Amino acid sequence: GVVLQCNNFEVIDLGVMVPASRILEEARKHQVDIIGLSGLITPSLEEMTHVAKELQREGFTVPLLIGGATTSRAHTALKIEPGYDHPVVWVKDASRAVGVAQSLISAELKSEFVARNRAEHAELRQLHQQKAGRTQSLSLAAARANRVAIDWQAYAPPPPAHAELLVLNDYPLAELRDYIDWTPFFHTWEMKGSYPKILQDAVKGGEARKLFADAQTMLDTIIREKWLTARAVLRLFPANSIGDDVELYDEHGRVRGVVHFLRQQESKGEGIANRCLADFIAPKTSGKRDCLGMFAVTAGLGIDAHVARFERSHDDYHAIMLKALADRLAEALAERLHQRVRGEFWGYAASETLDNEALIQERYQGIRPAPGYPACPEHTEKALIWDLLQAQKNAGMQLTDSYAMLPAASVSGYYLSHPQAKYFAVGKIQPDQLADYAMRKGWSKSDAEYWLAPNLG
Repeated sequence: GVVLQCNNFEVIDLGVMVPASRILEEARKHQVDIIGLSGLITPSLEEMTHVAKELQREGFTVPLLIGGATTSRAHTALKIEPGYDHPVVWVKDASRAVGVAQSLISAELKSEFVARNRAEHAELRQLHQQKAGRTQSLSLAAARANRVAIDWQAYAPPPPAHAELLVLNDYPLAELRDYIDWTPFFHTWEMKGSYPKILQDAVKGGEARKLFADAQTMLDTIIREKWLTARAVLRLFPANSIGDDVELYDEHGRVRGVVHFLRQQESKGEGIANRCLADFIAPKTSGKRDCLGMFAVTAGLGIDAHVARFERSHDDYHAIMLKALADRLAEALAERLHQRVRGEFWGYAASETLDNEALIQERYQGIRPAPGYPACPEHTEKALIWDLLQAQKNAGMQLTDSYAMLPAASVSGYYLSHPQAKYFAVGKIQPDQLADYAMRKGWSKSDAEYWLAPNLG
């Protein structure tokens, strides 16, 4: 929106979490030339497909732009374009928006641009069909039989040093500064490259150094004037896996909740497991009590007033800068908290000595996967985290109807300690796992199809 406005486009920003009916209503009222949808989390993908079908049903002909962190050209071609007879264009990043928009409103450029876009999408669909024909999928039973092999009788799950709920209010931002991963910060500004190398880049280095200097100046002010408040809540629950689920217990062994995970179903080849996060938690049948941690952190409390102040003065640069820094601080808090979990609160790696670069490269034991990400892609599992941690009360964090976190500069997820625990992507699942997951969650088939849409073949 900012980039388009800077290039003389009038942008009607409806905000976030806007239903399809209002998008269509406002588009008609303003007689718009283009409709743009942006998706931050995976449920947005299914909503975009719905909007496209509604545009078709209501007789719209205007081009539809698709963008945002979770989107891709392939998803746009496979899922969204087939529902709308008129141009549907994926915009890779903000810097491309102007060229795309200008092509779509130009009498001279539009027909060729649209034809090329359609041809690219048709080719992607054909390649997808060919790949689907080559990909071998296992039944859920066969995938479960090929789970990660762990000798649980030879392994003693480490008990947590602190099993009670931990609430950390007003976490020192100055401490978090040292844990910031700056590479994603530059990606926010469409500057590809890794920090610190990007500062010396022959082409982008000058602009990168200026941006970094501005970020340091604002970060100084954020810390000095306490623009933002960081809070965290976590708990390490006694746990055992039962199939692809993990039961969480209280101190008396009573079940407090059940975490539902998904399993890879694509055939991996000889000796390669079909992984599920539950594989890394001791099975109940092992007779050994394991542990699964949950956490929720934010560094975005207090941000709205400052963003509004910048936007009132039409200072988009500093509004975006503040949001980007809040995101970095939230990720830094997640990194620092995980370090303290390994060293203090759980204590299974108390002798760990890693610098920030090693932390960023995840050279430590254990993982902290997050609902909505590839290893556990289903977002509604956040609800149990919020319930058990009382995240709204203890950290001032909320979940929207689509399970996005508010404030936006927030992170939540799980802690797993096993040395073999690694990140992975579940990928596409088959109808048998869809039905099994729906049964485990107490959902209808349509509910499961909605929330698992990105993982359906």
